[in-house]
Amino acid sequence: MLVSIAPRLDRPQWLRAPAPAGENYQELKRLIGRLRLHTVCESAACPNVGECWNHRTATFMILGNVCTRRCGFCAVEKGAPLPVDYDEPRRVAEAVEAMGLKFAVVTSVNRDDRADGGAELFALTIRAIRERLPGCGVEVLVPDFQGSHRAVDTVLEAAPQVFNHNTETVPRLYRQVRLGARYERSLDVLAYAAQSSPRTPTKSGLMLGLGETTAEVLEVMRDLRASRVGILTLGQYLRPSPEHLPIVRYVPPEEFDELRRAGCEMGFSHVESGPLVRSSYHAAQALPG
Repeated sequence: MLVSIAPRLDRPQWLRAPAPAGENYQELKRLIGRLRLHTVCESAACPNVGECWNHRTATFMILGNVCTRRCGFCAVEKGAPLPVDYDEPRRVAEAVEAMGLKFAVVTSVNRDDRADGGAELFALTIRAIRERLPGCGVEVLVPDFQGSHRAVDTVLEAAPQVFNHNTETVPRLYRQVRLGARYERSLDVLAYAAQSSPRTPTKSGLMLGLGETTAEVLEVMRDLRASRVGILTLGQYLRPSPEHLPIVRYVPPEEFDELRRAGCEMGFSHVESGPLVRSSYHAAQALPG
């Protein structure tokens, strides 16, 4: 059990998000329930769910809501994976149409039980959205597919607007934070995607406040640029429950601003950096042009 013996840190005032409420929020909640879909907004207890749903944006989570890995930061349920639902891409596309989205974000749980890591369902979902809404952009936030280049090719062949894979933290903390993942493998997935589809922007993100140093964060940012990643997200880690990794510190907004400036100087085309930033936060605004 991942618990802290240190005193609990009080959440600062600048890290408070409004409670989920509002007509759009309730409407989307009913829609997601009716179509039997999952969103990372709810499954991962995202603090921005109220804001995003009231602006009629959501990140769809395919391949069920049970993950085959046990990352110490994540609120998504862990255990034996659910059977693949091949009707899910159609229902995601129906939800995207009902929400009137011009840009959709699709992610998934890890599916290490499948040879392709779930890449086939990503491709089917992208194509289902395009068939229903030809003008809708799609960003995919994919797992590492256990390093399979063939799985990356399967996703890229469906032509997403953005290919996103999160590094999440610095290499020193991987064994605590990303059990079953490898830093070098994540960099390889991103570099291979950038090499294979140069016109598809690549994206990655990190959580801060887990005990990393600023120097370590800057080194990861340099590694991402060397892997030709163009879009970066940086946000504060928030502990979903007492059973998850403790927050070592709250990173103040000024430090996020400094990291944004450093990222722009390194050559990232867009850096979304702030305490409440998450992988898909303001996703459409990060696209070049």
